Amino acid sequence: MTAVTEAKIKRRVLPSPVTGQEIVLVGVIVVLWAALAVSTPAFLTAGSIQPLLVATAPVALVGVAMTIVIITGGIDVSVGGAIMVCSVLTAKALVGTDGVSLGVAVLLSIAAGGLLGLVNGVLIAYGRVHAIIITFGTANLFMFLGLRIFGSGTVNGIPATLAFFGRGPDGRTLGIPHAFLITLVITAAAWWYLRHTAGGRHFFAIGGDAQAARLAGVRVQRRVLLAYVLTGVLVGLASCFVIAQGTSTLDQSVGSGKELAVIAAVVIGGTSIMGGRGSVLGTLLGALLVQSVASGVTQLGWRSQLSDLFVGIFIIVAVGADLLRARARRSR
Repeated sequence: MTAVTEAKIKRRVLPSPVTGQEIVLVGVIVVLWAALAVSTPAFLTAGSIQPLLVATAPVALVGVAMTIVIITGGIDVSVGGAIMVCSVLTAKALVGTDGVSLGVAVLLSIAAGGLLGLVNGVLIAYGRVHAIIITFGTANLFMFLGLRIFGSGTVNGIPATLAFFGRGPDGRTLGIPHAFLITLVITAAAWWYLRHTAGGRHFFAIGGDAQAARLAGVRVQRRVLLAYVLTGVLVGLASCFVIAQGTSTLDQSVGSGKELAVIAAVVIGGTSIMGGRGSVLGTLLGALLVQSVASGVTQLGWRSQLSDLFVGIFIIVAVGADLLRARARRSR
């Protein structure tokens, strides 16, 4: 690819450092937290905020990779099933005869997730079938595989090997959960990569017009494959967070509904479901908003279904705003 072509791609697809949607999200979160602090004073205590950040971490972490996938014009609805597979594999390794160390457990989960992501990536990038079809199919395959590994029951007696990512004192530094700190670092790295490297800008170019990107010299299939492998890798790491925030028992509901929470965070964060535009910073804020709503509903003693209602309203508003922006650009 020539320097001139790369410069044209940069001018066309480079997003602004901070979007209006992100500023709005910060404002919404501040107002929501203030309202919850007034309604239930315990909300702004460490005992409430720390679990909230721990719960936000896996959703935001997978959301970082999902943002890149959706920027390319794809989607991955199999992440819930992938979390189940990675979690049960890691949990069973932890309760094995000799057990495994923290590092080995994390590597095992990441490797399993990366392999599942590779399956999705190969089928989508080289099979030329739309991502929603492929990942809907693999979602069912992953869930079947996870249930087979579970066997007929739960995984019991999981040791505290992953406590470094958990809710307890071993999972915090200066009061901030390690899982959330790691998520912040990865989000920052992804933000820098998407904005300041040629490879990152290629993802935006693919989502804007894959054929034009291909003619400009972008290796579209490799980039798409990379996006899904990265999703699998972060699913593996997020699975360690999920295990750590639970009890010593892992049941077959692990990962259930996580794909919806992740996609909601990405869409609310301002990433266009049509591809070509998106922000990992917005996704982090979207995940924090989704989990804040869930936490607030619980602390106020309201019915849990109201959390889904509020998140659904946020999604509709975000998608509507995206469609209005797209219409405004076309009319220029």
